[in-house]
Amino acid sequence: MNRDELQTRTKHFALRILKLTDALPHTISGRAVAGQVVRSGTSVGANYRAACRAKSKADFINKINIVLEEADETTYWLELIMEGGLLAQELVKPLHDESEELTKIYSKILHTSKTGSKS
Repeated sequence: MNRDELQTRTKHFALRILKLTDALPHTISGRAVAGQVVRSGTSVGANYRAACRAKSKADFINKINIVLEEADETTYWLELIMEGGLLAQELVKPLHDESEELTKIYSKILHTSKTGSKS
């Protein structure tokens, strides 16, 4: 997957996160989790775009680390939504799977950037 494809993928992920948060209940817990997941879920793509404009390898690694943290945090909030019964699991699971996959992708990018290897 190249940079442009990953930027598009993370933008679509953010749009799906926005739709999911609109479906959360308007309760204290629903609003609290919605605010958290919308921030972390939309920042994955925004921070990846920033990483693509990094001024050095060290800057890129730092920014990718932020992307990785946000993707992993999003996975956590999606787990809370499912396990807390805020939305039906079948509505959230595809986004949760995508969040886990993005976390793996960015973890690999970070590892490769640090070591210079492709393994």
